[in-house]
Formats: sequence, C-alpha cells, structure tokens
Amino acid sequence: MVAPSSGSAGSSPAAASPGPSPRALRRIVAASLVGTTIEWYDFFLYGSAAALVFDELFFPDSDPLVGTLLAFLTYAVGFAARPVGALVFGHYGDRLGRKKLLVVSLLLMGGATFAIGLLPTHATVGSLAPVLLTALRLVQGFALGGEWGGAVLLVSEHGDARRRGFWASWPQTGAPAGQLLATGVLALLTALLSESAFTGWGWRVPFLLSGVLVLVGLWVRLAVDESPVFRQARERAAARAAAGAPVEEPPLRAVLRRHWRDVLVAMGARMAENISFYVLTAFILVYVTAHLDLSQQTGLNAVLLASAVHFCVIPLWGALSDRLGRRPVYCAGAVGVALWIFPFFALLDTRSFPLMALAVTVGLVLHGAMYAPQAAFFSELFATRMRYSGASIGAQFSSVAAGAPAPMIATALLAEFDGPVMVAVYVIAAALLTVVALACAAETSRRDLAAVGGDGTGVPAPSPADGSREPVEP
Repeated sequence: MVAPSSGSAGSSPAAASPGPSPRALRRIVAASLVGTTIEWYDFFLYGSAAALVFDELFFPDSDPLVGTLLAFLTYAVGFAARPVGALVFGHYGDRLGRKKLLVVSLLLMGGATFAIGLLPTHATVGSLAPVLLTALRLVQGFALGGEWGGAVLLVSEHGDARRRGFWASWPQTGAPAGQLLATGVLALLTALLSESAFTGWGWRVPFLLSGVLVLVGLWVRLAVDESPVFRQARERAAARAAAGAPVEEPPLRAVLRRHWRDVLVAMGARMAENISFYVLTAFILVYVTAHLDLSQQTGLNAVLLASAVHFCVIPLWGALSDRLGRRPVYCAGAVGVALWIFPFFALLDTRSFPLMALAVTVGLVLHGAMYAPQAAFFSELFATRMRYSGASIGAQFSSVAAGAPAPMIATALLAEFDGPVMVAVYVIAAALLTVVALACAAETSRRDLAAVGGDGTGVPAPSPADGSREPVEP
C-alpha cells in the first residue's frame, strides 16, 4: 500500500507530534483490514446464503418468493441488532479503548458464524431451526455494530492527518474483500457441487471456515497498539479528574447533546450508500434467478468480478477525498448511483454476462465514491471522547432503515410491479436524501483529530486556508 505524497511536515500537527512510522502504520491498517474483511465475510455470507438456500432449508413450507422474503427477514434481524452493538461497543470503546472492543467483536462474529454452519435445518428440528438461525444472526449484527466504528477509528486516529482519507479507506476495503471472499467461496462450491450436495452439506463449509479466519484475525489484531489520540484524551481526562474537575458525562449522552446534528448528517449520508450496496450485491441474486430465470452462478460471478474492482478503487476515492474534500467525492457517488440505476437494470435484462458484470462493476465503483471517504468523514464529525459512540451510532442506526430492509423492499417491489422500475426509483430516492444530508454538513477534511476537543469539551474546527491546523482550546 503506497500512500499519496504528503506536503511539508511543518504545516500539520504531525510536525509537533509525529505519527507512527510508515511500517507501523501499514501494520495498523493491515490489522483493521484483516478484521473487517473477516467480519464482513461472515455478514455477507449470510446474505448470499439467504438468497440461495436458506428459504429451502429453514422455510420449506412457503412459496419460493415468500420463502426468500422470510430468509431476508432473518437477514434484516442482523441489522436490527447493529444499533445495539453500536451503543454498547461505542460506550465501552470510548471508555476502555478501540483495540479491546475490536477483539471482542471479532470473537463474537466469528463464533456466531461458525455456529450457523453447525445448525440443524427445518427437516431435522422443525420450527426451532429458524429460531436458532435468527438468534445467531442477532449476535452477528450486534458484533458488526461495534466493529466498523472501532476499525476505522483505529486507523484514523493513528494516521497522518493530511492523508487520513486514504489510510482510513483501507478498512473500508474489508467490505468488498469480505464480499469477494464470501461470494468466491460460494461460487466455487456451487460450481464444484451438484445442487443437492450444496443444499445438503456444501452450504455449511463457508460458515465453518470462519473459525480459521478468526484465528488469523486475532493474531494480527492483538499485535497493534491502542490509538495515540485516545490515549492522550484519557491522560487529559485523568489529569482533570485528579485536579477535582467535574465527572465527565457518559459518551452517549455527550454525543446526543453536543453532536446530534452530526449524527443526523451521518445517518442521512448512509442512506444511498447502504441501500445501493445491498441492491447491487444481495438483491441482484434474487433478480437474476427469479426475474431473469438465470442460474445462481451467473449472479454470483458478476458480483465476484465487481467486488474485485470495488476493492481496488476504494483507496483511490479515499485519496481523492484528501485533495477535493469528503463532501464533493461523497456527493459524486450518490449522484452517480442515482444516474446509473436504470442503465444497471437495462444491462441485467440483456442476460449477457459481460454486460451484467459491467452493470454491477460500474455500480460498485460509484458506490466506492461514497464508501471510501465515509470512514474519515464520520471520524472527523465527533470529538475523541465520544468519537466511537458518535461514528457507530450514525453509521449503524441508519442501517436499520437502509441496508436492513433494502433486499426485502426491492424483492417486494419486484413482485408487486413485475419489473425493476420501482426498485430504481427506491434507490434514486435514497440518493436524494443523501445529497440533502451532505448539503447540511460542513467540510471536515482539514480537521485535526488530536486537537478536535480531545477532552470532549471542544468541537471540531476547520483549519486555516493555508492548510495549517490550530488546536481547539477547552
């Protein structure tokens, strides 16, 4: 990973307080990336399995389309648990540190995914099977609700402020990497196994592989240091407490009192990003099989190729946000997705695999323009003492209204209107909401996390026009 070139050290706080060495920073980025890849692999694997086999295995008495909707309902349950994870992990992450909570989230997610691979199906235990599936999905969602905020903050608070968008975008590549890994494993299994073998036992293999991946993730993640920005904030808090200063209010209360507008901005910004992603990667599996009468493999392969490109472009969009700002790049992605969604479905309807792969690839490239700057953007909205809580709440509470119901809403619209037009309108409406949210936000790319009210009493301040950054006094 090679970062864009930096300017003179004297114009940034890094001159006074050097950051980690390039090697150490790459290790920190790798730790966040490996962990987020595993977490997203686990989460996306469930979504793909819900579209492919869970209707038959756990809801066999339903009409095929209704069974798919029920499978997606258990998929959405994971999103419902993410805000709870955001609250719990955010609270303790702001009090105990980013690293500790990231280890806990990885263990929870990996353990739940491994357990799904061991679940009995409806044919064995009847209605208990979907109950157990839903319970494990709740654990997955709870863990992922705490993972994202900690992973992006660990990198954002370590890295060079002038290249924060670039470095913080690397944990974001964990999403397409996890999607790539999950889709790749499923595509390989469906290609090698007969339909009966895959339905009988093959679907369990990707879930059981999660146990091995978690061990790798823990080995990498335990080797990194805690965020220096967080440590400095804790030291200042301890000094104030020793001097008899009033007890700090809990991070959640502080976020809602000081940063509620920023939470709403983050939630609005997530709408187009989250909805478009799940339409492009999860709903497409339903569309190509139920509407176009094509094989599962066709949809999986299209997503597989597009996810590889998605992985590559995210750091490029992150670097561009360091030069142009978070809002312009993010807004370009939202507008781009809105303009592309009708051509996307038109290309799918050709039933030509190259054109279908092109449709998904362009869609995910445009999605990357939103997803890449999101990590730095959300980190820069909040003060250190409440940053884990604020970033996690803004990101995860919106997922309940965005990503959670997106496959179900899209599937229902497809069934009701017998075509993709209203699905496209749904995505365009989400993009408009995101553009409005961005219009209400300030540009954050010149904010210094180490000086942004690190004790929780200050607020982020834009840097001067010359690029230097001035500390915010409590």
